[in-house]
Amino acid sequence: MFKTLADAFKNREIRKSIIITLLLLLVYRLGCYLPTPGLSSDLYASIAENDVSGVLSLLNAVTGSALQNAAVFALGVTPYINASIIVQLLSVAIPALERLSKQGDDGRQKINLVTKIVALVLALAQGLGIVLGLGSDYIQPIFGENLIWLTSVFVILILMAGTCFTMWLGDKITEQGVGNGLSLIIFVGILATSAQSIVNAIQNISNSLTYLWELLGFLALVLLIFFLIVFVDLAERKIPVQYAKQVKGRKMYGGQSSYIPMKVNSSGVLPIIFASAIITLPTLIMSLCGLSADSGGFAGFWFKYLGTGSVVYSIFTALLILFFAYFYAQIQFNPSDISLNIQQHGGFIPGIRPGRPTTDYLRKVSHRITLFGAIFLAFIALVPSVLFSAVAVGSQGLLNSFTATGMLIVVSVAIEFREQLEAQLMMKRHKNIL
Repeated sequence: MFKTLADAFKNREIRKSIIITLLLLLVYRLGCYLPTPGLSSDLYASIAENDVSGVLSLLNAVTGSALQNAAVFALGVTPYINASIIVQLLSVAIPALERLSKQGDDGRQKINLVTKIVALVLALAQGLGIVLGLGSDYIQPIFGENLIWLTSVFVILILMAGTCFTMWLGDKITEQGVGNGLSLIIFVGILATSAQSIVNAIQNISNSLTYLWELLGFLALVLLIFFLIVFVDLAERKIPVQYAKQVKGRKMYGGQSSYIPMKVNSSGVLPIIFASAIITLPTLIMSLCGLSADSGGFAGFWFKYLGTGSVVYSIFTALLILFFAYFYAQIQFNPSDISLNIQQHGGFIPGIRPGRPTTDYLRKVSHRITLFGAIFLAFIALVPSVLFSAVAVGSQGLLNSFTATGMLIVVSVAIEFREQLEAQLMMKRHKNIL
């Protein structure tokens, strides 16, 4: 990675793209500390730090502490992420969206426009949830006590504008910089929140040496989890494909061997996001409405038996991760189309007959790899949080900042960024040769 960065800075065009990317990310980080007029940052900080459900902590980490600071970018790119997930799922069920997804760049641009419209609707819904769900205690009237509703509308518009500007920054990074802009924005937000938590933990060392051993043990465990994530994220199954020789005219084609790369964790972090969003949605709604485990009734039952950390919660989360991993694998990998494509180009898998046997073989291998990847995601989603809680007993900030979902996102974006740099370097080398 460091060698790739060093080679990239030697190239003038790539160096310019990296500098533009860093400047645009700096603009985003400044917006994470720009306060929203009408919102009380102190009260929001207390909510994010004392979050029981874990949902607000994850949102705060993704937005780079913008939610905790009640900043203009408090919603960040979360509406766009949710919108892209919704549109991607609907593209399988709605024929019109499915046709657009197969129309090349023009279709992708139209789907991107639909995604942004859905993101604005979700930003409006989340802004309403923040303003109305948390109550008037979190609103600072700027138009007078009698016009508190006008202040609420103003706050919602500011939050929606922050989301629009964040999406624009992401698009500009994608166009002018290196890599996917929105992914890099999430990457920088998670790293910034984690770094701030580590700094706070270091400051607590002066109070007691116990914090020192907790911090060292916690960081060692984080490095171990990172190594495991990188190892599985780069793992893939290579299925060999042999192409027969074909004579066309006076030339001979084919006769080469290739392979089909099947990643172990092809779905990435999406199954965890889907599962967490579904199972924590009731908890988030009840938390925004001021309900807790002491409220009694359905809310008390939910927080006690289905809340974060309970056995039932862990079981349901693991089952949902398995379901969404298989669901997403079915969308990404179609054995029938791949088998037909191999057969049309005169290829075959050694030891497997073309046609239906090849389709069945690819489907069987895909199911096995997906099962291993889903078990890995369920393990990462549940086990590290338990280990982190056992190691960092008195560091709640570290537990809120270092989550399995956040670490998976960081690893995925870092690998994607490295691949983008290597691709651009290779393209520049070939251009110079020509």
